[in-house]
Amino acid sequence: MLIRKAADTRHSEITPKSLYLNRRAFLAGVPAAFLGARELLADTTKLQTVKGSLTTTGEKINNKQDVASYNNYYEFGVDKDVPANAARNFKTSPWVVSVEGECAKPHKFTIEEIMALAPLEERVYRHRCVEAWSIVVPWVGYSLSTLLKKVEPTAKARYVGFETFFDPRQMPLASQANLPFPYVEGLRLDEAMHPLALLCVGMYGETLPPQNGAPVRLVVPWKYGFKSIKSLVKIKLQGGMPRSTWNIANPDWYGFYSNVNPNVDRQRWSQKTEQRLGEFGKRRTLMFNGYEDQVASLYNGMDLKVNY
Repeated sequence: MLIRKAADTRHSEITPKSLYLNRRAFLAGVPAAFLGARELLADTTKLQTVKGSLTTTGEKINNKQDVASYNNYYEFGVDKDVPANAARNFKTSPWVVSVEGECAKPHKFTIEEIMALAPLEERVYRHRCVEAWSIVVPWVGYSLSTLLKKVEPTAKARYVGFETFFDPRQMPLASQANLPFPYVEGLRLDEAMHPLALLCVGMYGETLPPQNGAPVRLVVPWKYGFKSIKSLVKIKLQGGMPRSTWNIANPDWYGFYSNVNPNVDRQRWSQKTEQRLGEFGKRRTLMFNGYEDQVASLYNGMDLKVNY
């Protein structure tokens, strides 16, 4: 049997302490407040929204408290019950997102400009994490393509790179993650322009809490959750494939595309089933997280076991 030293084990491979200690309550659907999560301290503001036409129907929406207190946000701590408290004083104003690179009209958008660019839609999306848990959330925003069209991508633009905010003074727990920061991600341009790709500024009809990616993030519902980068500060249109943090850290586990594919297992667990937060038992994982009819055509001719 191969025995690995602690120093050789990445934190991404370790079951979070909070999940291990509370696994029975988690499986039984006990609310997050009983899992030791502290009260959510960050203020949020009501948003004027319209009902989006792109939405997941027929599924129960997860409890807001659970979604706001069970988070993957390694800049604010590696255990899922830590970011809600660690990020409570995160400064999200003023905020600017620079959109640059291969575009005719690069622009630095203030968060106020982003909020006013298009009507804010409420879209209920499934969200599937690589650790085999999932949630259903009413996100608020509009298609990322709306923003990208404003800067007019040139013919040279084939990919879109994303970068998150990083400040070790505000995020001292980030050092626990053993990851290169700032966090970066990327999509092909046609993926980024797909109507489902959401530039997200809120959830549950209110602005985003810091631990959920305030003030603006992506939600790409047919891909694993780590592709939905939080707290955006830079979007860059480019000709070559952008780097992505988890692919840099562990390329054997995290491919560039990272589409939800239950037929590609991780080294330590299967992706064929998932645990819906707040439910007892497991459910079958759907190809492309259930959005196959809308996005499969983006990958015609590709081997999705190789391009994972």
